[in-house]
Amino acid sequence: MSETKEFISLNQECVFNTYGRLPIMLVEGKGSRVTDSNGKTYLDFIAGIAACPLGHGNIGLADAIYAQAKKLIHVSNLFHIEPQIELAKLLTDNSFADKVFFCNSGAEANEGAIKLARKYFHDRGEHARFHVITMENSFHGRTLATLAATGQTKYRQGFEPPVEGFSHVPFGDLGALRNAMNPGTAAVLVEPIQGEGGVRMPSEGYLEGVRAICDETGALLIFDEVQTGMGRTGKLFAYENFGMTPDVMTLAKGIAGGFPMGALLATNRVANSFSPGNHASTFGGNPLACSAGLFVFNKIISEGFLRHVLEMGAYLGSRLDELKSRYDIIKDIRGLGLIRGIDLSIPGADVVTSMRDMGVLINCTADTVLRFIPPLIVNRTEMDEMLSALDVALDRAGGSQT
Repeated sequence: MSETKEFISLNQECVFNTYGRLPIMLVEGKGSRVTDSNGKTYLDFIAGIAACPLGHGNIGLADAIYAQAKKLIHVSNLFHIEPQIELAKLLTDNSFADKVFFCNSGAEANEGAIKLARKYFHDRGEHARFHVITMENSFHGRTLATLAATGQTKYRQGFEPPVEGFSHVPFGDLGALRNAMNPGTAAVLVEPIQGEGGVRMPSEGYLEGVRAICDETGALLIFDEVQTGMGRTGKLFAYENFGMTPDVMTLAKGIAGGFPMGALLATNRVANSFSPGNHASTFGGNPLACSAGLFVFNKIISEGFLRHVLEMGAYLGSRLDELKSRYDIIKDIRGLGLIRGIDLSIPGADVVTSMRDMGVLINCTADTVLRFIPPLIVNRTEMDEMLSALDVALDRAGGSQT
């Protein structure tokens, strides 16, 4: 215990104070469980914020990283990289896209998507067409451009003036989107499901309507699938749930099982606007990251994997609905597959703390939304364990049973 306190004190002394960290230090994990420096084990329903689809301590993933690390960790994109090419082929074979650009994070992928949209219209001689429309309550990253794209004022405070060329409309409102379109609109950037915004689902027909408006106006449609991609919804990519495709898509989080990686995918029509010198990333798509990505991708598309996600997601959704029928502090249950949220009528922080005390890790987003994004390998026994703790935590929070 004293050693943990010393490390936490050292963190406060030496590391930027940019995170509201929980008072524990995780040191080891296996499957859906993690262990802290004091030896306490937790069931993990955060999964590195949806970044660990295969859970923790996966031997196959560790072996893939080790085998590549022994051969070559990094060389830069001045050279052809075999695992990068193999991963790009897997991504394009299993998506709408023709080309992939690799980077290191979701923010970097979204930054690249914004640059690509502007370059696409610049190449067509439409130099004034750079405006990007995004949605209120969205989250696209913390670079200056992706902050401007993010539809939550709190993230931009203190970093003014915002990068120009962005506007925000209500998520789900096709009329507002149509009214915001203008001759300078280059793209619409949207999350199929708003994760950080509170696990907000699109209304029926909304994404299809966004696609239609983009087709009518010639604007590009960009899907931010940083949180929803890589099997999280029970489909490889969330757009598959809605019967349509974007022109551009961004990925990160789960793409390499927790190893830092992002990707920008696009059709040839759009991707061809990038040529040597337009965009780059020193570490993007290096041998180590892509070897991790290959292992993870092959697991996710293996027989039965996504079926398991669908089954566990349906089970979680039905059990959360049962809780909603019993607790009046639950306003809404939202989500798809293994990204689920409970919107409470009270702040969710105390529920998160109560569950942590019982050995279950979840988090709260948008102040009142409990978010459940476990490893995609989670099983029913673990699900029941989490739900039992949640039942107790909701009762302790003062939820009157109906």
